[in-house]
Amino acid sequence: MSAPGDAAKRAELLMKLRAPARTILNPGHLKVWEESDAYDLLLGFVTSCAEAVKGVKLTDSCRQGAAVEALLDILDRLDGWVTVTPPLEGPSRFGNKAFRTWMQRLREQGQGLLRERLLTGELAVATVELLPYLCDSFGNATRIDYGSGHEATFVMFLCALAQLGLLGPHDRVAVVTRVFARYLVLVRRIQQRYKLEPAGSHGVWGLDDHQFIAYIWGAAQFVGGDEGIRPKAFAEAGLAEAMERDFMFMGNIAHINRVKTGPFFEHSPMLWDISGTATWTKVHAGLIKMYRAEVLCKFPVVQHFVFASLLPCDTGESAPAGLPVQCNESARPEFHDAHPAGASVGGAMGPG
Repeated sequence: MSAPGDAAKRAELLMKLRAPARTILNPGHLKVWEESDAYDLLLGFVTSCAEAVKGVKLTDSCRQGAAVEALLDILDRLDGWVTVTPPLEGPSRFGNKAFRTWMQRLREQGQGLLRERLLTGELAVATVELLPYLCDSFGNATRIDYGSGHEATFVMFLCALAQLGLLGPHDRVAVVTRVFARYLVLVRRIQQRYKLEPAGSHGVWGLDDHQFIAYIWGAAQFVGGDEGIRPKAFAEAGLAEAMERDFMFMGNIAHINRVKTGPFFEHSPMLWDISGTATWTKVHAGLIKMYRAEVLCKFPVVQHFVFASLLPCDTGESAPAGLPVQCNESARPEFHDAHPAGASVGGAMGPG
């Protein structure tokens, strides 16, 4: 922001900053959440970033403003902490407890890191609202797990930066192809190094053990592109690995191929089902619909979201939530036009 009006708007935003709190405390709050400014801002940010990267490769040049450079530096620093925090030796049933050491360092040094690189000067006060999003973006230290809710929290962090004026519409391509791509490298390293469990996974019938937005933005890259790559091709042996440098969706598939064994249709039946979709436009639209149904409407996921002035969701309550309560399952979107020849996935993409 540089215009006088922008400066006044930022000053007003800074005066309203406060520590975020959990406000979705029971399934009855879901309707308030779905009608809140925070919901609209998050979903709008996801879709606007998707629009920005249609037909764009990860390796294409793009504008990288000061905030983007700062975010990349922060992610590099966090990756360095992984290097100097080795896994604990010995058997561990549920994840490696060294992850808690890494998370403790983030909680203790995150404020200084944000104020040093990103929230400088008058923006330093914004750490009170932004740091909790950053700290919740890499997994849960108690359960030693990571899921689509943590991924969503990182995107909420980016969305809050946009609300603050640090990331503008001109940064949307870099947000996906630089910042989020770097975030994926980091969280996947964390997942593998500390053996993080999938959080809230649907098991073999889930889209992915850990990520979801990575598929939305990855599919968007193929919309309007001229690669001639149809959705059915991503499950072909070797293709994802050959194209992962340019396309996030292919990077997702290549990662799955590296960490899972056996036939693709067995360990990732929902993705296999999606490969039968006729066009990337349909894949992208179906993924957004599925994200709203399977992530943003699910109380076990969104009960952990926090809200304040930049991303507001006021349910009238802010006490800690009790035991998770599963909200009703929503129908899953039908992706496929005709499934490729091979094993059947049964009702994986039918109504759930």
